[in-house]
Amino acid sequence: MSHSANNQQRRRRTKQQRKQSSSESSPAPDDEGMPRGPRGQTTSLESISIQPRTPRTPRSNGGHYRASDEIGVEEVELSLLGEDERRQGMTLEEEQEYLAQAEKKPISTKDKRALALLIILYLIQGFPVRVSTSYPVWSLPFLLKEHLSYSQIAVFSLASYPYSLKLLWSPIVDSLFIPSVGRRRSWIIPMQLLIGTLMMALSFNAEEYMENPSEHIYTMSAAFTTLVVLSATQGWALTLLSQENLSYASTCQTIGLNTGYFASFTVFLALNSETFAAKWGLPRLHLSTYMQFCSAFSFLVTIWLLFVKEEREHEDEDLSIKTVYLTMWNICKLKHIQILCALHLFAKIGWAAHDAVTQLKMVEKGLGREDLAIAVLIDFPFQILAGYVAGRWSRGDKPLRPWMLSFWPRLVLAFLATLMVYYFPKPPIGFGFFVLIIIQTVLSSFAGTVQFGGISAFHTRISDPVVGGTYMTLLATFTNLGGTWPRFFVLKGVDLFSVATCQNKGQGVSVKAAECVSDHGKAACMDLGGECITERDGYYIVSAVCLALGVLSVIFFMIPTARKLQAVPPSKWRVSS
Repeated sequence: MSHSANNQQRRRRTKQQRKQSSSESSPAPDDEGMPRGPRGQTTSLESISIQPRTPRTPRSNGGHYRASDEIGVEEVELSLLGEDERRQGMTLEEEQEYLAQAEKKPISTKDKRALALLIILYLIQGFPVRVSTSYPVWSLPFLLKEHLSYSQIAVFSLASYPYSLKLLWSPIVDSLFIPSVGRRRSWIIPMQLLIGTLMMALSFNAEEYMENPSEHIYTMSAAFTTLVVLSATQGWALTLLSQENLSYASTCQTIGLNTGYFASFTVFLALNSETFAAKWGLPRLHLSTYMQFCSAFSFLVTIWLLFVKEEREHEDEDLSIKTVYLTMWNICKLKHIQILCALHLFAKIGWAAHDAVTQLKMVEKGLGREDLAIAVLIDFPFQILAGYVAGRWSRGDKPLRPWMLSFWPRLVLAFLATLMVYYFPKPPIGFGFFVLIIIQTVLSSFAGTVQFGGISAFHTRISDPVVGGTYMTLLATFTNLGGTWPRFFVLKGVDLFSVATCQNKGQGVSVKAAECVSDHGKAACMDLGGECITERDGYYIVSAVCLALGVLSVIFFMIPTARKLQAVPPSKWRVSS
């Protein structure tokens, strides 16, 4: 029998009990309207009639209470249920009214402390993820582009895949923990220690990896894959915040991750640049030094977490690993979840080429790494603002609204970026074109952050709190996969569709060379007295295919499907009894 059916039966029984009690136990009133006691004496205490399980709101009316003045039985019954239980039985209209009332409540002091903690934890995640690989720009691939082709960078990009596949081990994280330490801290603390230790170990060989990346490409990929696995194992959002402020979890993630990204991309690339260091008279920041800093920061945060108290969760939420995997399977069997996962897998196909290749192409055509770092520096405060806007905009009954509206700006901006690469001027780059790069970067990142905040708020709204970690991870897995799985094929496609030759005009020799797609290959061609000539750049073909697929999917699948899913009541997304 369903939960709502049980509620209806309970309400009917309460009504019958109230009527029966009123008819059988109410004494006859005296001439003044006051009920008489058993010995004929009148007392004001006898005017109070206690009904089973149904509290009353007293209203004065001639010195006694009437049944018509009571609170509705249905409202009383709902008040006797827990918050999660009440929300499971709500209709869509009741859910919208609940969310509208919650939106007006101020953020409590407890939630403010929880928000600060979440930002710090996501900040730590941003360090290794951005250094290795991440959307939309990555630090190491920019440094490695001088020595590697796009196909080799595609191999290194596989390091980001574990962040999209953490669903495979999330049930273990949800089920195994030390009660005295806490469900979340049992995993976060050791993960932080391992991250700090591994980054410290990598720092000792970092410069050798950077000087000869082609010889160490698989070692580097394995090391950073491990870092991403450790970073992906952390999570505390769903149980730290109260229900009405869960939409701010995406805001914390945006602020924390982007702050870590800012440090690992903008600050690191700028200070790592010899030109920037010489211009400002600063010592050059090497990768080994920066990784040692990240390692020390991870250790300090771990010490701080030792003094953070984690509230104990309900005992009925302590699920076995088998139960969590079965629950995950039950989640996957929900029709709405299947549709939502399909939506996620293809949601980012339209700008996949832009995210993976555009800025690498700009650097290839002469944009300095320090100039791109400046563009990202200007973009940083706008991303923080976008995270806040998304959190505010996603509260209420339409959390997917910012997600849907951001599709068209992102597609238009991806098309604009492709044109910018095509018409990229020869160095030095003029101020006007550089301003255009900044505007495109800011608007694209702003739209992406707003879209991320909207979908994250929707996830927190529909997730079942009893298996929150697994539910949220399942949804985040497909969200991340939507942006991760195309990256490898996009990078491979650029090399596949590109045609380049090493021409030696003096000797009249022209040889097709796959190596000419990398800066290292171009230098080798020059050493032989030749010049690499790109006859066809596969980037434009791949970008055109992605944009076409993106437009068609948005019109015929993304937006219509998202509107239907948003109208489904939260109770339909639950899997727990």
